[in-house]
Amino acid sequence: MSVNEEQVRISKILSEKGLCSRREADRYIEQGLVLLDGEVVSELGTRAFRSQKVELMKKASSIQASKATVILNKPVGYISHLDDEKEFTPASSLVTPDNFYVNNNTKQKSRFNTTGLAPAGRLDIDSSGLLVLTQDGRIAKQIIGENAIIEKEYLVRIDGTLNNTSMDLLNHGLALDDYKLKPAKVFWQNEDQLSFTLIEGRHRQIRRMCDLVGVKVVGLKRVRIGNVRLGDIPTKRWRFLNSNESF
Repeated sequence: MSVNEEQVRISKILSEKGLCSRREADRYIEQGLVLLDGEVVSELGTRAFRSQKVELMKKASSIQASKATVILNKPVGYISHLDDEKEFTPASSLVTPDNFYVNNNTKQKSRFNTTGLAPAGRLDIDSSGLLVLTQDGRIAKQIIGENAIIEKEYLVRIDGTLNNTSMDLLNHGLALDDYKLKPAKVFWQNEDQLSFTLIEGRHRQIRRMCDLVGVKVVGLKRVRIGNVRLGDIPTKRWRFLNSNESF
């Protein structure tokens, strides 16, 4: 190992390897399911060099592989997070056996266990479309992690008229809360809808961007996150993320 190499928490090494999230790593350490150079790690906060062998035991790997990720077509009127407005119904309540969507490309898992599903990103109560709920910290990190850069695509209906200057501003040149927005991809999907693709997700960003150029959003639907599309899932229905899909 390099003389300048520094030790870091084992949970961070496991996260960097893509084996689990840091929080999940701490749980596995507490259960005695993490090995450092072949020896069981018994203490939270244990540090190691990245050049050392850090791995999950077979049981932890099996637990991690069994974690579910769900693709839900959220309707308007449902909140994405439990800490949002309390009087509304959380979208996670729709993830029931009766609402499972099966087509030629999806199959029901043999066991139905959606305990601990958490939304990976928000979708406003007055917006619809693709909402990801997951038990897997690795998936959450890909979508909403501190360093995550992932495209999110929306179909947006507006009330008002857009000229070329306004369209250029939507693509790049607007600021919210004194923050200069990153470039977006905005174009007419058809005569009724705009397509917005963003790599950031500030609070009610698309609605506020449209307000700045003098038009009002009357309908907003998320149709893609990274490489995963909503596809033909009907509203209120859901499916599992397939093994051949990745964000």
